[in-house]
Amino acid sequence: MGLLTGLLTLPLAPVRGVDWLARRVAEEADRELCDTGRIRAELRSLAVAADAGLLTNEEFERAEEQLLDQLERAEQFAGADGLPPYRPRTWGNQ
Repeated sequence: MGLLTGLLTLPLAPVRGVDWLARRVAEEADRELCDTGRIRAELRSLAVAADAGLLTNEEFERAEEQLLDQLERAEQFAGADGLPPYRPRTWGNQ
């Protein structure tokens, strides 16, 4: 970016900053939602809690169903490599 372009687009700097921040937050949310390892760990913890008698059968089944649904969505979203889908960079993402 040249000096003149930088000066002319200076008023847009806050907008670019907010756009950059929103993209980082969205990427981190995608990463957390697609973390199949975390979901599997929660399923293991749930099973341990149920075996220890800390949960009723109904509570266990409800929580297990929610986690399995979340795991299925994460696997569909992530694809074969386990990573969120590629999002190409845009003008404000340099």
